[in-house]
Amino acid sequence: MTGHATHRTRIKICGLRSAEHVDAALDAGADAVGFVLYPPSPRAVTIDECASLAARVPAMATTVALFVNPTRTEVEAALHGARIDLLQFHGSESESFCAGFGRPYMKALAVAAGFDLLESAQHYRTAAALLLDTPSASHGGSGQTFDWTLIPCHEPITTTSTPDVHAPRVVLSGGLTAANVATAIDAVRPWAVDVSSGVEVTRGVKSSMLIRSFCDAVRDADRRR
Repeated sequence: MTGHATHRTRIKICGLRSAEHVDAALDAGADAVGFVLYPPSPRAVTIDECASLAARVPAMATTVALFVNPTRTEVEAALHGARIDLLQFHGSESESFCAGFGRPYMKALAVAAGFDLLESAQHYRTAAALLLDTPSASHGGSGQTFDWTLIPCHEPITTTSTPDVHAPRVVLSGGLTAANVATAIDAVRPWAVDVSSGVEVTRGVKSSMLIRSFCDAVRDADRRR
């Protein structure tokens, strides 16, 4: 998680629902694009829509499918029906469930007072990354930030009592926009940032211009560091 002079913050644009905005994210330099397979969400897509959108993504970019407390059958159907490089779980899924599909996964965690990154890393040792988000009844996409000082930025989280636990790759989410992402990067120094509502003109409707502005702001922040 700790940054250094040559670190490049990765960018994920989540909740994409149209070919225009998938293309806009990739053209702006996003490393990953996310598709929500959680029907109650205003950003949800079907597996067929996910497959069509994911087909536009070149091999060097990552496709991510977001689930909230899915059944095993639902995840397997999505993996069979669309190109999904990385699974993202936003519910109360266990580590054994998340790791049971032969695919890298990212576990989303709500950050509030008392949050312990080390403990979370121990609970999800097999995760490719931990996505830190604002607590929300809708499981993300709230448009609200959380207290970034709750995340240890400069102190290593390994301890002598747990020498096999290493700092996880942190993906910072929750209320990020082009206006605040540089401050967020300086505060947390995440491996990646994830944005959804921060590049929308209305709830669930993305803006190509806002996507571009967000990606440019991340790159500017990296250059200043």
